[in-house]
Amino acid sequence: MSALPAHRYAYVASPCGGTLVELAGVWVLLRASGALWLASERLLAVADLHLEKGSAYAARGQLLPPYDTRETLARLAAEVGRLRPRTVALLGDSFHDGGGEARLASADTQALRAIAAVANLVWIVGNHDREGPKGLPGEIVSDIGACGLSLTHEPHPAPRQGEIAGHLHPAAKIKGRVGSVRRRCFITDGERLVAPAFGAYAGGLSVKDAAFRGLFVRAPLAVALGERQTHAIAWSQLAGD
Repeated sequence: MSALPAHRYAYVASPCGGTLVELAGVWVLLRASGALWLASERLLAVADLHLEKGSAYAARGQLLPPYDTRETLARLAAEVGRLRPRTVALLGDSFHDGGGEARLASADTQALRAIAAVANLVWIVGNHDREGPKGLPGEIVSDIGACGLSLTHEPHPAPRQGEIAGHLHPAAKIKGRVGSVRRRCFITDGERLVAPAFGAYAGGLSVKDAAFRGLFVRAPLAVALGERQTHAIAWSQLAGD
């Protein structure tokens, strides 16, 4: 990706601690939670919740604390409470596997129903949940459009203007004077954007990995997630794993 042309993206820090970026001519807010906010549509988008990943691992004998779904949904509910969206779009892999919905605790089911009671809940299907939920409220689709942008799960392998996707769980390793730090991140070249995984156990893949090769028409910008704010990081400041 080092041979790509120099950047031509626009971004600015937001008073809320996020970063406003211009994406295919539309300004979107990238929040420290890992959520994306499209104010003109009152649309909140999050990618790759991977609900019930902990219980899926436990069934295979790899015991993890069984609180990932609760934590993930609490953070999503907090964003819904702060922003009061008209639409909440889940960008695929909302469940870690096809049986995840059946393993939901009743309190977690109620948390999803509470979100659907105040916003239009849209389930974009992913490779882990190809059919979407069967007993939960909301609309099940392969993608949705908003303000000329296209929200989907898996990025198209070639550059695509206005696409917002998940699937790859981008993470940035940032070089510093005395070491480095690794954070989940958004990554964009101003034409398309890949969002970080929102799920507590979802993990991250280095943006220097070959999986990102060919997605961008110019050296992209990483917007790394901090505790209370995001940090815009130039491609030249990123290191591979």
